[in-house]
Amino acid sequence: MRILGINALFHDPAAALVVDGRTVAAAEEERFSRRKHGKRPVPFSAWELPEQSARWCLEHAGLRPQELDAVTYSFDPTLARPAQEMGLNDPWDPLRLDYARRAPEFLAEALPGLDPDQVVFVPHHVAHAASAGPASPHPDSAVLVLDGRGEAASHLAGRFRDGKLDTLAAQALPDSLGLVYEELTEHLGFLRSSDEYKVMALASYGKPRFLPQLRQYVHSTGDGGFRAHGVDWAALAPPRAKGEPWTQEHADLAASTQTVLEEVLLDLVHWLHGEAGGEALTMAGGVALNCVANSRIAASGPYRHVWVQPAAGDAGTALGGALYLAGQEESPQPMPGADLGRGWSDEELRDWLDTAAIPYEKPDDIAETVAEELARDGVVAWFQGRSEYGPRALGHRSLLAHPGRAENLERLNHVKGREEFRPVAPMVLADRAAELFSGGPLPSPYMLFVHDVAEEWRERIPAVVHVDGTARIQTVEERREPLVARMLHAFERRTGLPVVVNTSLNTAGRPMVDDPRDALECFGSAPVDLLAIGPYAVRRGRAFG
Repeated sequence: MRILGINALFHDPAAALVVDGRTVAAAEEERFSRRKHGKRPVPFSAWELPEQSARWCLEHAGLRPQELDAVTYSFDPTLARPAQEMGLNDPWDPLRLDYARRAPEFLAEALPGLDPDQVVFVPHHVAHAASAGPASPHPDSAVLVLDGRGEAASHLAGRFRDGKLDTLAAQALPDSLGLVYEELTEHLGFLRSSDEYKVMALASYGKPRFLPQLRQYVHSTGDGGFRAHGVDWAALAPPRAKGEPWTQEHADLAASTQTVLEEVLLDLVHWLHGEAGGEALTMAGGVALNCVANSRIAASGPYRHVWVQPAAGDAGTALGGALYLAGQEESPQPMPGADLGRGWSDEELRDWLDTAAIPYEKPDDIAETVAEELARDGVVAWFQGRSEYGPRALGHRSLLAHPGRAENLERLNHVKGREEFRPVAPMVLADRAAELFSGGPLPSPYMLFVHDVAEEWRERIPAVVHVDGTARIQTVEERREPLVARMLHAFERRTGLPVVVNTSLNTAGRPMVDDPRDALECFGSAPVDLLAIGPYAVRRGRAFG
């Protein structure tokens, strides 16, 4: 079967293509439109479809819309209830639901040749779940989904066996761990449904002194569900206006909310294990991007294996919807990796550089050239292979730097134009990771867990050590990422450090770089010393000297 998956209704519109059970392509619309998250999650944007990413998926596979067997849409309007009836303050939600009902018509308009009758509605949390279990290395697994909202719920707990999903619990709205975290994000002066990861980072600077008050509103119920709504945030700490300095009260409130979230998640995981058993837990939904909570589940939960979808947010439901439908007829294969987006040949990259009339060189080995620049304490923009699906830079669209200089954290946050409390991540060879990092799952290829940094390494790689002594690591397997591995080896030969700083190749408020034009624009506008684009090196002094 040839199935195109679409996510469009709330935020992070995306498209994914599954052919005969194999994930062929997946991309988020923001990488094409250059609008962060693709659009804002308001009813008036619900009609916007991931047209560019959908067309690219088809072009990549050499397919036309009329050659598809089905198109999935990761929301089923027949399951939705009026927002007011669910206790949600969303007066324009009927408009969103009207757009969802008419999605087949809109998709047929966007993809000429598509028959609207080929569009299949897949329930939102079922699509999330199918982006986890069938996509993971553990096809028979328990699955936990938590996000802001779906049709009428905010959560799904179940299990996959022989490719089929058995739903064991779902929490009805308005109770939602995702919406509670979104509310806090807005209260702390960040952008709701966008900046929740900033709250997670800020939490490390606080103490959970508001925990008793929060537990009154956010707690598990012992039956696979939970209560999570009605928090009076202003009674705990004053709101922070955008751009204002954060205070200790704000950090303490973030720490308290993070802690209560972890408590509820652990209760849910233990309940699920009691019902479903097994050794593997797979996770998806926006809450599953909380790598601190993921690590606590891995460390204190009952499962031997915990796997999180790298595109755990709504973008991942595009893939999940397609995999779910594929699973009705065939056995889907685990996703091959997160590098499912666009890529360019060396010749195409050279043509881009020639068109830009920018000086460049082709060294014998770009990995050695980059390692040399990093050893000299240069900042490198790294553009290699196919772009990543999901919010993490995983060695394809990255900014790289020396981890041994503590000031490089502030330096990179300045380059990217973001808050001073934001951490950067270490990239390390998988077979070396256990020497430096503990307390989290290894390997950890998708940067979705935090690990404790060994005491003897904290002073050697200070740029990647967060204030609480942890790091959100990415492990690199030479078989999967030979070029990145070669660069890491070359850097260690020069410095004695088996780690390189890795953060996403973008600046604040902009999506991650995706195509060569994006890379050149980012390189030209930010204080980056070298652009490694395919086998070519562009040096700032020569390009702008």
